[in-house]
Amino acid sequence: MLIDDLTRAIDGASFVNGVTDQVPAAWGDGDAIFWAEGEPLMLVGPDGVGKTTLGQQVAMCRVGIRDTLLGYPIAPATGKVLYIAADRPRQAASSMRRMVVPADHELLAERLVVWRGPLPFSLADNPRGLVHLAEQHSATDVVIDSLKDVQPDLVKDEIGSRVNIAFQELIASGRELLVLHHQRKEANNGGTKPRRLADVYGSRWLTAGMGSVPLLWGEPGDLVVEGRHLKQPVDDVGPLAIVHDHTHGRSTVDAGTDLEALLATAKGGLTVHDTAVRIFANTSPDRNLIEKARRKLETLVKQDIAHRRDDPDGTARYFHQSRLA
Repeated sequence: MLIDDLTRAIDGASFVNGVTDQVPAAWGDGDAIFWAEGEPLMLVGPDGVGKTTLGQQVAMCRVGIRDTLLGYPIAPATGKVLYIAADRPRQAASSMRRMVVPADHELLAERLVVWRGPLPFSLADNPRGLVHLAEQHSATDVVIDSLKDVQPDLVKDEIGSRVNIAFQELIASGRELLVLHHQRKEANNGGTKPRRLADVYGSRWLTAGMGSVPLLWGEPGDLVVEGRHLKQPVDDVGPLAIVHDHTHGRSTVDAGTDLEALLATAKGGLTVHDTAVRIFANTSPDRNLIEKARRKLETLVKQDIAHRRDDPDGTARYFHQSRLA
């Protein structure tokens, strides 16, 4: 078979030298990354916990109206952002309206394209459909709100695998993808927080192709919800206590779970164990949580935000740099 499009074929040396050890972040900093460039992001959670609110704020950053979210920088998109408002477009418009002021309208007109309602094609039947739609609107980013509204029968592996191909086609075209989705309903009905990718609704192929899968968890309408990673590009980010200000369309992190803020207020510094107890809300952290806390502290040391001192008994203690002045 003759292949007409040879743009994806490159030599091996160019392939391996085209990446670095540092994962480039569309949203994040250092090893704390929500969204890695060239890898799809799926934001998962039940109805009413702020997925659309968070997804729209990501879009606002990518079009250049904002530059940070939850304390982490978001790089601007290189082209337009295509926002697929497939789930209640009028409600999505009301939510987005609260995030902007009249001075932002020019950027919105130039950099944001909103598709209202379901897609005119099936992702499973037309795996290049997203690419063509993005091309038509000069979009380098695609945000899908939400997956259940653009493709039925997601529990079937034959559907999930084809949807994954559609997503990978978009990524292979040099574009970025953010998808809003939900967890399995039985997890919600039983009150059990999803902890595995298997708790995400639908075929396993949907999450297999994702580079990052953060979870939002709480009750519908909660102003403070939990954010944690089910799948991460580098290190886990969170758990975070995310505070939604729906009046102004802004989400922030409660300083009580922000490690840098904790260090700044800890006069005697923090041990690794103390850190794990605070940021993971677990009075008896296991070895895995202890090591995660240690990596987070050492990352702050590398960034010159924190300083490490060893007690006489060998216990490592970490201080915010402002405490050393």
